[in-house]
Amino acid sequence: MKKIRTYILFAIGLMTAVSCSEEKIVDDVQATVARGLVLRTVTTLGDNFNILDTSSVWGRTLEAQDAEGGALLSEIRVFVTFVDNTIEDGDPDLSTDEAPLPTVSASSFTEGPFGFPRGDVSATYSEAIAATGIDFDDIDGGDAFNFRLEAVLTDGRVFTNNAAGTVANGSFFSSPFAYTSPVVCPPTVPTAGDWTINFQDSFGDGWNNAAFRVSIDGTETDYTLANGFGGSETFAVSGSAQVISIVFISGDFDGEVTGQVISANGNTVVDIDGVNGTITAEAELIDYCLNNL
Repeated sequence: MKKIRTYILFAIGLMTAVSCSEEKIVDDVQATVARGLVLRTVTTLGDNFNILDTSSVWGRTLEAQDAEGGALLSEIRVFVTFVDNTIEDGDPDLSTDEAPLPTVSASSFTEGPFGFPRGDVSATYSEAIAATGIDFDDIDGGDAFNFRLEAVLTDGRVFTNNAAGTVANGSFFSSPFAYTSPVVCPPTVPTAGDWTINFQDSFGDGWNNAAFRVSIDGTETDYTLANGFGGSETFAVSGSAQVISIVFISGDFDGEVTGQVISANGNTVVDIDGVNGTITAEAELIDYCLNNL
């Protein structure tokens, strides 16, 4: 009974809040289209920069929407900033000011399936480094590059991330004009042997459909706590395994959940805490930059 009442009240409140919020933002975006332009994110061409691969790419396929079927777009200006997220005690903040990247002309766009022009905006890791002036050796896994776009109209008006809202959950009208590309490390080979997963649940009724999803060389297995306050599971990593990935699958009450994954070498490589924080679902939980697998 403890969760039935909570579900009903939560669901009513959530549906009301989401509906009102989504409708307002969609109305705002539609109004923006009527008076200017939005750049709708259609496809992701690349999200992360591999710290060891200067040819890795951040990019998006965009669709220009305006009252003239996209004809008002003249060009897209692209800007990038380096964000130093790995500052240690006594070290300076190496974050940089915003710097321009090559402009994308509207002439490079072609008509999409909805009649609006579509085109790609992208940058390589090496281009982002060169534009910001950050030294390659000063970049660590966990740092990031932020991209901001400006849509320049044929009449000289400019729309950027201060001009349009973003509908949640990647909906049709997703038009942020701003993106982040974190610097990530490639996976390292995991230690062979038995790995341990420890589960805890603050209410004592298990993980309620939440789970750790462990992928070893592409083979996925879900591990969960069926009931109780805590428990453990083990899984074997073979000597031939090359890549391990661990993500969190959201359940019904993630705010009750904590858990750890311990490598066969004794290192705790994953430590999640939904009681005192937020767990990002289906995002990689292993920090490969620590090289502790």
